[in-house]
Amino acid sequence: MKVNIGWNKLTMSELAQICGGMLCCIGGETDHDILFDSVCTDSRETDAGALFVAIDGEKVSGHDYIGAAVSSGSGCVLCERIPETLTDKKYAAVVVEDSIKAMGELAKAYDRRLNHRKVAITGSVGKTTTKEFVAAVLAESFKVHKTEGNFNSNIGMPLSMLSMKHDTQVSVLEMGMSDFGEIDYLSRIAEPDIAIVTNIGSSHMEHLGSRENICRAKLEIVNGLKKGGTLLLNGDEPLLREYSNPDYTPIYVGIDNKDCDFRAVNIRSSMESTKFELIYNNKVVKRATIPALGKHNVYAALFAYAVGVRMGLDDETIMNGLKNFKPVGMRQNIYDLGGITVIEDCYNASPESMRAAISVLRDLKERQGGRMSAVLGDMYELGDTSPALHEQIGLEFAKMGGSMLYTFGKQANDIALGAVLGGVQNENIFRNEDVRSPALSAEMILSSLRAGDLLLVKASRGAAAERILAYLKENKDRIAKN
Repeated sequence: MKVNIGWNKLTMSELAQICGGMLCCIGGETDHDILFDSVCTDSRETDAGALFVAIDGEKVSGHDYIGAAVSSGSGCVLCERIPETLTDKKYAAVVVEDSIKAMGELAKAYDRRLNHRKVAITGSVGKTTTKEFVAAVLAESFKVHKTEGNFNSNIGMPLSMLSMKHDTQVSVLEMGMSDFGEIDYLSRIAEPDIAIVTNIGSSHMEHLGSRENICRAKLEIVNGLKKGGTLLLNGDEPLLREYSNPDYTPIYVGIDNKDCDFRAVNIRSSMESTKFELIYNNKVVKRATIPALGKHNVYAALFAYAVGVRMGLDDETIMNGLKNFKPVGMRQNIYDLGGITVIEDCYNASPESMRAAISVLRDLKERQGGRMSAVLGDMYELGDTSPALHEQIGLEFAKMGGSMLYTFGKQANDIALGAVLGGVQNENIFRNEDVRSPALSAEMILSSLRAGDLLLVKASRGAAAERILAYLKENKDRIAKN
């Protein structure tokens, strides 16, 4: 990962002071005030003016690549130790106990130089979509910085903060996690004015063991929330409804719970958009429209609306922002492929997001007809609950009217089992256990689907199910022949 620092360059002396580290000059005299204008954690991306941050990973240590970074022109290093074999090279190093925490302290100090407000978002699913909706709404009135790509980790989010421009008025930061303490760390760095927990799901069950523990980990977001800040929670989630904190009164958004502060009602979808009315503060806001399908996207829009209200925007401005939302990456991208309507949703998968995607597939079927088919792949990090949760997805697919199922990965065999139990004919279920062979799944699709059918493609990121679609795109002419 690498980012350019969005504002003033920094010196190694400043870095040492911020991080509480020891500034060392290696290979002779080095200017203590040497400047760096970018921060990089990959030695292959370093160049002159880059601060290389050496991080110890599970398999590889960045400290082994300090020499490569310096040889590439970087004269600045943040590390936990100085390799004895590199004393002949000339560079400045700040030595700290923990490189990741030091980078977080740097981001925090840099962030405090900017006069802006911050929105922090976490949750089991929907973080990125909510971030994009919030950013779209706030961009109607403010200069907005938002987390890009996968910069939502204990390494990525600090880098994202360092890339903020000097004129940023609002930053929208996404926070990911896999265990306790990670959201706490990110929240204390960001010090948000508004914190959002989108929902509590089953992702990371392998590490945390229960939904209750996942809820506790997500709610660590309040640990850095500013005094007097706003805490927005999903009011349809019982675990979040039970939350109490003497320092913050939660504001709830939802659809099913009539006691929510912000609530969507009368939800209806067309081929390209979803419309709904919004109730809050004893009034009804009509004609809310978002260019996305599915109940899960309505939740994201509700959070964005609530943020807009808390930031002082009027209804017209907020509505315009919702209309300007654009999905990112491989999230619910709907398009025609050789006469098949494809829902490409390959970025990641959990039981909750699987159900949401299947629901969108069902809604499309109800409006345009065609057979309801899906490539459903492995969902990772579910621990001992994995077989049962995969099987439930198969049952859900059958319950919603699924016709053709293509499973992708070994764990997805349990999705096939659930589908059979739910009534999908066994001859309409095609299994591929080997995620290294996407072409096999694609050939199964090419031999069985026909123009007019609907195809959802969804799996965890590690399965890289988009490779199946790449193969289909190269052979789309064969679909029309079925």
